Amino acid sequence: MQPFLVAHRGASADRPEHTLAAYELAVEQGADGVECDVRLTRDGHLVCVHDRTVSRTSDGRGSVGDLTLAELAEFDYGSWHSRPAPLLTLRALLELVADTGVRLFAETKHPARHGSRVEERLLAELGEFGLADGKATVLSFSGTALRRIAAQSVHVPTVLLTDQVTARRPLPRTATIAGPSVTTLRTDPDYVRRAGREIYAWTADEPADIALCARLGVRYLATNVPGKAREALG
Repeated sequence: MQPFLVAHRGASADRPEHTLAAYELAVEQGADGVECDVRLTRDGHLVCVHDRTVSRTSDGRGSVGDLTLAELAEFDYGSWHSRPAPLLTLRALLELVADTGVRLFAETKHPARHGSRVEERLLAELGEFGLADGKATVLSFSGTALRRIAAQSVHVPTVLLTDQVTARRPLPRTATIAGPSVTTLRTDPDYVRRAGREIYAWTADEPADIALCARLGVRYLATNVPGKAREALG
């Protein structure tokens, strides 16, 4: 079985990450799912931004959690890469998911000043779109975040993301899927067997890494180049 291709921040090698254009292109290129990072604004809205601040991916400054949705919406989130683009809210991405039928993989970022409100709001929005019954997956590097999800919903699959160091630790029961880095799988391919769960591997862009993940039986493969990854898998 080929890996389920997940577009990491959209087709982010070709379009500005976390923009509607990146996700629309990912769908066109044959992605099975799309991955996003979510952060909570000061006034309680979930937006798709990876970093704690907006300085890398926009022409603005400041922390996401310190700014309102209206303030964040004043910035351009695309010109740093290739083309102007507005702020992407989770709700807007959920509308695309609902229209296209791709699966959503949403990563909550921690530590965050809003704590459990991030997970609470995420589950609420997934519920509004009918995705809180197993049709979307929540990811995090935080075991606490996954415990919050599990405490509120037993139907939402969860991925504990790990790097080379943290992959050596036992997986908590609240993580239904293991999330090692591709670097981990390169150096320790037996991790797939030891994990004893489905594997979400991040982030494979090179043909050799894509082939490795397919050979190891990785179930979900995050990539910045979904079109090239689809071609590599044949």
